[in-house]
Amino acid sequence: MNKIELLAPAGNMEKLKMAIRYGADAVYLAGKGFGLRAYGGNFTAGEMKEAAAFVHERGRKFYVTVNIIPRNGDLEGLDTYLKFLQDIGADAALISDLGVFQLAREAAPRLPIHVSTQASAANWRTVKMWKDMGASRVVLAREVSIEEMAEIRKKVDVELEYFVHGAMCISWSGRCLLSNFFTDGKRQSNRGECIQACRFRYSLVEETRPGQYWPIEEDEHGTYILNSKDLCLIDQIPQLIQAGASSLKIEGRMKSVYYAAAVTAAYRKAIDAYYAEGDAFRVRKEWREELEKISHRPYTTGFALGNPDHSAQAYVRSQPEQPYDFVGLVLGWDPDTKIARIQQRNHFKTTETLECLSPEGEVFPLTIGKMTNAEGMTVLSAPHPLEIVTMRTETPLLPYTILRRRAHGK
Repeated sequence: MNKIELLAPAGNMEKLKMAIRYGADAVYLAGKGFGLRAYGGNFTAGEMKEAAAFVHERGRKFYVTVNIIPRNGDLEGLDTYLKFLQDIGADAALISDLGVFQLAREAAPRLPIHVSTQASAANWRTVKMWKDMGASRVVLAREVSIEEMAEIRKKVDVELEYFVHGAMCISWSGRCLLSNFFTDGKRQSNRGECIQACRFRYSLVEETRPGQYWPIEEDEHGTYILNSKDLCLIDQIPQLIQAGASSLKIEGRMKSVYYAAAVTAAYRKAIDAYYAEGDAFRVRKEWREELEKISHRPYTTGFALGNPDHSAQAYVRSQPEQPYDFVGLVLGWDPDTKIARIQQRNHFKTTETLECLSPEGEVFPLTIGKMTNAEGMTVLSAPHPLEIVTMRTETPLLPYTILRRRAHGK
């Protein structure tokens, strides 16, 4: 049995490198065009070549989203772009549109194609059609349950990718037009410019009573009738593997570096434990706790166990909880001198006890001792964005260990 792939989001180069260092088998990213996350950072041609080298040197893979739902004008230059992806060794292009699929077969015949969740594949005949056309993988619609995936896998011999963590859309697998209407067509959700209108506050207005706004279900924050909880399927890893999933996908190219690292680390530990333990596998309390420490809305299993009831909605608020702050990144630790180099990401000071998350997924405390800045001066705090400080500590620190602290009031 091939070990299931853990697929992490990479909105920019730093997130890509952190996801790989924290255990991702593959990452998915976008160029500056033809994708559905216009504001996620994304990669220039040069950065994509760098990403290809970084990932492949470590035996991992990278997939590029080309999942725009295009109009005629969007097709210009697409053939050249697809050839470029083939030439740099992209492990697949994620495509949702039939025309783009056909163009990819013509312009870049050696470029593997994964069918994006935007194609809304929700049954075995659709999956078979994509396979027969030449797709090597299909990303199932978020509305597909684990049981339905198992049935699809029995009928069609093709790789299946399944979302296991992150934000959910209040629309069929991301096909939403609210951005278009709210911005008079200036921001188009199916061309990469979603404004997340499902997270807005809404009230009810009766047409003969303009100006009277009635909450549908309220608290002091307002009403969020379209707002979904976040997906979390770490408890369902055994069922997902047994059902025939080839890849478990984490949502979040627009999320933080900290999110990419922490979520990847938690799922990495869970997947590895399942393969080591088999039927004795149990989800650890600390893995769930780790997922509670990243920015998130309340969690739900979405459609994985069948059609959800209203409890999958988050009516109370739209903004995610931010329980911990990412305050520093370890750049290196010298075992001879015991000196650590730390890049500041948020204000921290001496005598403060922070929590560390290492690339191996280990969590442990660290008290900040005497610090020295780049000029060699002793400092009591690190207040400047991205400044480098050094500190002596007996605690071994792996490069790219994250330093964090509980957010104020949490």
